[in-house]
Amino acid sequence: FVEKRAGVRAQENAVAIAEEAMALGLIGARSANIHTRFVHEPGLPPVQVDRVQIQQVLVNLLRNAVEAMAKAPKRELTLSLARDGANMIEVRVSDTGHGISQEIAGRLFKPFVTTKPHGMGIGLAISKSIVEAHGGEMRCEPNPAGGTVFRFTLPVMPSG
Repeated sequence: FVEKRAGVRAQENAVAIAEEAMALGLIGARSANIHTRFVHEPGLPPVQVDRVQIQQVLVNLLRNAVEAMAKAPKRELTLSLARDGANMIEVRVSDTGHGISQEIAGRLFKPFVTTKPHGMGIGLAISKSIVEAHGGEMRCEPNPAGGTVFRFTLPVMPSG
């Protein structure tokens, strides 16, 4: 993830990207007593993305979710993928952590804004810029079950 390289977009399987990101981003989650789920709509079309950059976004969101649940009584993390209209796939990372205050939520994707005591506040800003550079959008909202839901969209491969 740390190597500097030109972005290479190709036809990719979003489910495979998510599975690989989970293998990296959820290291230690089981020992932290976090229940994880991966749910995806069957037959999702390929996306046109830079695989490494999208994995970076997912790993960041997954690690943030794990950290947010460190002291939560209920620890459930769900990664889901589904169609969002004809031309996009929505990726959703839901946690049952401490949530994000309204004060921070409005500035969350700006550089150097963090909810972590030792956070640098650049992970979400970088993630949002990666998603937007791919033609998608990123946002967060409160999780009805407690915690936070981060959503982002990715364009599917044009047909034809």
